[in-house]
Amino acid sequence: MDCGVYAAAAAGGLWARVGGGSGGGGGGFSCESEHDLAVMVSDFLEDDSGGTDSRYSSDSDSGFCDLTHLAQNISYCKHSVNQYESDLLSVVNSLMQSINGTDLHFAKSAPCNAGCIRFSLVKLLRLSGYDAAVCTSKWQSCRKVPGGDHEYIDVVNYKQTGGSERLIIDIDFRSHFEIARAVESYDRILNSLPVVFVGSLTKLKQFLQVMVEATRSSLKQNSMPLPPWRSLAYLQAKWLSPSDRQFSPNKHKSSHASGHKQCIGHLNRIRAIIETSKHEV
Repeated sequence: MDCGVYAAAAAGGLWARVGGGSGGGGGGFSCESEHDLAVMVSDFLEDDSGGTDSRYSSDSDSGFCDLTHLAQNISYCKHSVNQYESDLLSVVNSLMQSINGTDLHFAKSAPCNAGCIRFSLVKLLRLSGYDAAVCTSKWQSCRKVPGGDHEYIDVVNYKQTGGSERLIIDIDFRSHFEIARAVESYDRILNSLPVVFVGSLTKLKQFLQVMVEATRSSLKQNSMPLPPWRSLAYLQAKWLSPSDRQFSPNKHKSSHASGHKQCIGHLNRIRAIIETSKHEV
């Protein structure tokens, strides 16, 4: 089974370059005509005249078949990992469990958005010998793709045969695909996703392609169109846009752990899901 069977074209020419740069300013998307996200949301809601007021969601026959097939693709992609990815995932999950509230004194300017957790994890990864960094990507609005920014971790794997490979770590991967009024089979797919994603950009794009199709199928069963912030182009922008690598936060933006109650709750939630996932087949 080919993980890329659901590949969708992501508007050619949108990517200026793939992250990892050390330069300051750019955005991965560029477009002469920029649109505010709030305007996009408003326009989308006004155009969504065919929506349903149904409060509950269920699977239709055809939609159920589509989502079942997509679930098989998720399972295949999830388990087709090489040894380095598998070992790194084990290390990341173990280090996530070792972080405690007193470690969360790294923060960007408010809101932190779990940046303190990512910097703590990067610190531990670097102490373990990995070339890890926190990456901040940013992209501008273009056509129907809203602008935004995203923070994640990457690890550069230097191969013995020469060359290197960039691996992506996202500590709360499932949250990118949570949707309202999802059908039951979509929720099963969502819960089958890795809690913490560790893998190459190629593997990441395979997951994104399948999840966009799953999202579209779930929304379609509720007579809802796919909004622009759920599109493949928008999701890929989070990790494929130009990014700056940082090994530690700016000193003048540091703060004490006591101001990170929300992040501590976020960390505990992720750790609980990781622990639960260990017992799942």
